[in-house]
Amino acid sequence: MQIQNFVFGSIAAALMLLPGVSSAQSYEYPFQNPSLPEEERLDNAVSLMTLDEKISTIVGQGVPRLGIANPGSTEAIHGIVRGGSNQLPNMGFAGQFQQAGQNKRRTPPPPKMVNSTAFPQAYGVGETWDREMAHIVGDVMSYEARYYSKNSERNCLILWAPNADLARDPRWGRTEESFGEDPYLVGEMVAAEVKGIQGDDPVYWRGAALMKHFLANSNEDNRYSTDSRFDESLFRDYYSYGFWKGAKAGAKSLMTAYNRYNGVPCIDNPFITDILNKEWGMDGTIVDDAGALLFSVSAHKYAKDINEAVKLALEAGLTRFIDSNFQQVKDAYDAGLLSDELIDERTKSNLRTMLRLGLMDASCPYDKIEFGDKAPWETDEFKEKARLVAQKSVVLLKNDGDLLPLDKKKTKKIAVFGNRAEQVLKDWYGALPAYSVSPLDGIKNAVKGEDVEVRFQRWDSDGSAQEVAKWADVCIVCVGNHPATSPDWGQMSIQAPWGYGTVAGDGREALDRRSLQLETEDLIKVVWQANHNTVVALISSFPYAINWTAENVPAIVHITQCGQELGNAIADVIFGDYNPAGRTTQTWVGDILDLPNLLDYDIRHGRTYMYFKGKPIFPFGFGLSYTKFKYSKAKVRREGDKCIVSFNLQNIGQRDGEEVVQLYAKFPGDDASKRLRGFERIALAKGEKKRVEIVVPEDDLKLWDAESHGFVLRKGKTKILVGASSDDIRLKKNIRF
Repeated sequence: MQIQNFVFGSIAAALMLLPGVSSAQSYEYPFQNPSLPEEERLDNAVSLMTLDEKISTIVGQGVPRLGIANPGSTEAIHGIVRGGSNQLPNMGFAGQFQQAGQNKRRTPPPPKMVNSTAFPQAYGVGETWDREMAHIVGDVMSYEARYYSKNSERNCLILWAPNADLARDPRWGRTEESFGEDPYLVGEMVAAEVKGIQGDDPVYWRGAALMKHFLANSNEDNRYSTDSRFDESLFRDYYSYGFWKGAKAGAKSLMTAYNRYNGVPCIDNPFITDILNKEWGMDGTIVDDAGALLFSVSAHKYAKDINEAVKLALEAGLTRFIDSNFQQVKDAYDAGLLSDELIDERTKSNLRTMLRLGLMDASCPYDKIEFGDKAPWETDEFKEKARLVAQKSVVLLKNDGDLLPLDKKKTKKIAVFGNRAEQVLKDWYGALPAYSVSPLDGIKNAVKGEDVEVRFQRWDSDGSAQEVAKWADVCIVCVGNHPATSPDWGQMSIQAPWGYGTVAGDGREALDRRSLQLETEDLIKVVWQANHNTVVALISSFPYAINWTAENVPAIVHITQCGQELGNAIADVIFGDYNPAGRTTQTWVGDILDLPNLLDYDIRHGRTYMYFKGKPIFPFGFGLSYTKFKYSKAKVRREGDKCIVSFNLQNIGQRDGEEVVQLYAKFPGDDASKRLRGFERIALAKGEKKRVEIVVPEDDLKLWDAESHGFVLRKGKTKILVGASSDDIRLKKNIRF
């Protein structure tokens, strides 16, 4: 499938249309002159503002009197959530922001939902191991954000994405929002999505990427009061690494996390100024997560009251409060806790985001986009993009006896089972698609016009599923979590209350998983007992300890929830119309006993492929194909500040396919078993051989050195390991630094 890039017209031509390109152009205020330096424009705008207007920017407003529009914002993990709503359609709502330890809830009326393109969850985008796919997701989201900003009453130009958090533990309820457990993989995907969101114009952003959640927020239970404790090396080499890559890619904004880091709430932590601002140059909008201001008083007991909480957060470097009201900040100012200089600096940072979005100019190139007669998500182009990302996200975990792909000419009777077959579910921060294709519909679509009969049965409550299984040539069992942790009650479905779930193995924001077990694995067993030609389609937001299934069932595919083309992507893989090449982005452990305590943030105690001591069901970076690849003749050389690893890759199978080649490094004196330092997704026709080069900047071969307080190359012999997964190393070379 060929996907065309967006065509917005010539940026240069658009710039010629901007007012003020002539030196003769006059402006009411100097800040409106785009030819002036950025800092001069911002200083002028701040000087013209009243105190109330400055405080308004700190609580998320524009400056109407000066013609500076509110940029607006939107959740945007795998599609923009219009209206700022995380409401699931036709489901109840429970208030999020009760104080820690309390059960008070509020129930507002359901907000209006509107559509956008729905991609697989971020976890699935990570499983593509393809930077281009992350770029497409960011590209589409900010394009649709511009569409809504032009065609609705309010802007939504600050996108709360990408999520740069690390999925260090599969019990984390928000695993679905992370690209994976490895900092390099996450950093590369974050950087690609940032570039997709912000666009290619050298002056203006199409959307502002606001990364989240800084830092080390990968437990949900009691997150408002927990403390993530670890040393500076883990801070640099692991937890902040993805954010650093995003900042290098151009992200200037982020959201802080709820938790404390080494005793200090992230909203108040000196790392905002010392690292984000001074080291990384993040001079845009730094926001708290909703409710964090209150939690610094009520949960962390760090500030004595809201006035002090406002003071501590703004002094630490925060520039905007998501859910603070104007009066709270004004009261802190009136109490003498906030200086005019501090207010000016935080206002300036917020205005900088507005400036780069073009909101302080009469026009910018992105105002000139011609959207056409259809909404973006209704176009074939965007539907194809959603399908492509979904296809690339599918991971073939097992395929004994080459059961897959199914031959439509030989497979005449297909039985589909399971509670994830009939619909595409929506998660808390997902887009609401204009349409969706369920796994069952995808399978039916794939065999339409063929002499194939498809039967479906959701459960085996009366034993009849086994009779259907015996009838079939092949059984496909579609199971997995509910991304909103809600009960499967059909038309009576309601959304589970905030912080609660109905199944121990499910999780989401505010709720960690209590179990790694797949509740519906018994359905797989009874179907397999009747018919060993069983395929499991695991549709889930995180890994499961599916030991029995991995041991017995011949074929397993994994895909994440929520993509509007989910069903078509599964069917494309199952029937061989698409050769899968997705890879796992977490270590799939076999038992909850393989994991340290959830609140132990020192990953050296046995987390991730770098430090895991057990035998995983599926290792990090694992995934199969319908073809096979041969690696040979590796070479390593240094050119300037780069390390270049080259090798031959040949498709020795009978199908065209893609291989995700992975480059790991084992550094001298490093206690990690290996660290990912490069990857590429390579397409090869059957029989084709290609010389692959992976260029690794020396910055990516450095580790943090506490003594010198910087990233350094480890002296001595570094082992370069190239292979198909973290546990499948095909080539080894050494290089000395």
